Amino acid sequence: MSPAPLAPSELYFWRLDRSEHAATWFSGIGAELGGGRWNSKGVKAVYGSADPSTAILEVAVHKGFRALDCVPHVLTAARILDTSRVPRIVPSQIANPNWLIPGTPSLGQQKFGDELLERHPFILIPSTVSRHSWNIVMNPQLAQGLYEVVQQERFALDTRLNPPPH
Repeated sequence: MSPAPLAPSELYFWRLDRSEHAATWFSGIGAELGGGRWNSKGVKAVYGSADPSTAILEVAVHKGFRALDCVPHVLTAARILDTSRVPRIVPSQIANPNWLIPGTPSLGQQKFGDELLERHPFILIPSTVSRHSWNIVMNPQLAQGLYEVVQQERFALDTRLNPPPH
């Protein structure tokens, strides 16, 4: 696992959404409706990554590269204004090491995330898709006013990732 900077001077939240959801990327409604790796159903959370490549992989693992090639998406970058408000959760702070392995999240895992998101506007946590990368999970209520959108652009997948059959 590559270490995240202990005290980054700049930290960006990257997220990839279907175009129709780009204007409301910060709502947390999708994760609230279905739950996620670090939140229970009924708890708003916005999942992103500390870099654009990991944000793309996090979406591709669920949707596949075909969807990213054929359905319009928007890549959003938001700068977190106060990085001291973003705790870095390292593997040794996680009760069950299997929480960092791809698979169905457990109730304990979701409750762990719920407790973190109740106290913090953002959490920096290891990615399960890319073991040397970091995700950022945001509590949209606590994070209001603590970030600024610096870029939203139409996403274009490298076509080599969705090649025709041979």
